[in-house]
Order: sequence, then C-alpha cells, then structure tokens
Amino acid sequence: MATRWRRTALRWLRRLAVALIVLIILPPALTVFYRAEFVHPWSTLMLRDMATLQHWERDWVEFESIAPVLVQSVMVSEDGRYCSHNGVDWNALNAVIDDALDGEATRGASTITMQTAKNLFLWPSRSFLRKSIEIPLALWIDLVLPKKRVMEIYLNIAEWGDGIYGIEAASWTYFGRPASELTARQAALLAVTLPNPYLRDPVNPGPRVSRLANVILGRAAKSGGYIGCLY
Repeated sequence: MATRWRRTALRWLRRLAVALIVLIILPPALTVFYRAEFVHPWSTLMLRDMATLQHWERDWVEFESIAPVLVQSVMVSEDGRYCSHNGVDWNALNAVIDDALDGEATRGASTITMQTAKNLFLWPSRSFLRKSIEIPLALWIDLVLPKKRVMEIYLNIAEWGDGIYGIEAASWTYFGRPASELTARQAALLAVTLPNPYLRDPVNPGPRVSRLANVILGRAAKSGGYIGCLY
C-alpha cells in the first residue's frame, strides 16, 4: 500500500514539475514568436472553445484596419497610462494593495498588457497566484513586443461576448460593419462592454452603460496626447 501511494505521489509530482516547466518556458518563448506580424495568436479561452467544440468567431484584423477612435476608446477606458508604463501601472497597483490592506473594496489595476498576458497564457478566474504570474509576463511582453503590436494582439483576442473574440467579429456582430468603420459612439459602447461582455450589451445598453459610454466618448476625443506610442 505504501509503495503504491509513493508511486502515485511521484507521478503527480512529475506532472506538476512538467506543468511548471511549461508555464515558465513556453509563454516567454511564444512572446518572442509573436513579434512576427504574420502570427495571429489564440487566447486560452479560444483554445478552450476549440477543445470543447463550442462555436466561436474571430477574424484577425491588422492594427491599421481598426478605427483609431476604437483604439482611443479602449485605451482611455482600460488603461489610460498605456503609453507611459512598462506593462504594469505600479501607481494603480499600489493603490489597490493599499485598499486591500485597509479592508476597502478594491478596483481593477490590470493594464492592457497584463490583460494580454492573461488572455494569451493564463486562466480567467481572479487569484493572487494568477496575478503573481501575470505581472512578470506583462513586463516581459512590454520588453519584447512594440506597444502597437501588443494593442493589435489585445484587440484581436479580447472577448466581446459568448464566443465572440476580437474587434472585427464584435464590430460585425453588434453593428454590422467592419472595425475600420466604427463610429465614435459605437467605439465607446464596445470599449465599456469589455470588462463584462456577458452582462453589458453595446447594442441595447442600459442607463449605466450609456453613461459610461458618454464618459469614454468625451475622454477619447481628448486623448491625442496620450496615444503617441500607437500613431
């Protein structure tokens, strides 16, 4: 009995060791591979849908074929300091840590680069373990990939609804037009949908989503000085 238990334990330890090696080596190596613009990465959620034979849509679109107003709206909504940080917004992260230590409700501090790391390599559920892996991955992604390439990947793998991945699929699904032809209002609605695409509907937004979209609409119109790394 003891021998059988020992063999089982060793087998699981070997599996754990292999998983850790894959987690440590594969994401950094793939990040370097993703520098090539002809590579169109898949997110872990897309891979899940493939593995479970679920319906999903994603039409890759180059950065230059995305309406600038959409890029501006997503940036001011998700990560206003995108062009000035190194993949992690340390000021926002420190504020979240301080709030947690004080027992206050915490807000999100994930940058677009951190969200890209999560979408490409990690799992969606929140945990300190995921965040501890996500931060160094975001730093590596920012070091290896140009800001424009990171944004292009993010906008092509972000989830915009059940089985809807990337801005091109979202644009056609919700507004019947390509991402290059989105209006400022449509861009703002899609941007504020990102944090919770299952509960927020860009076509039939509730009062709260409409108010958020109006805020993003105004900020995007004044974001010229913040997007120098992209245009």
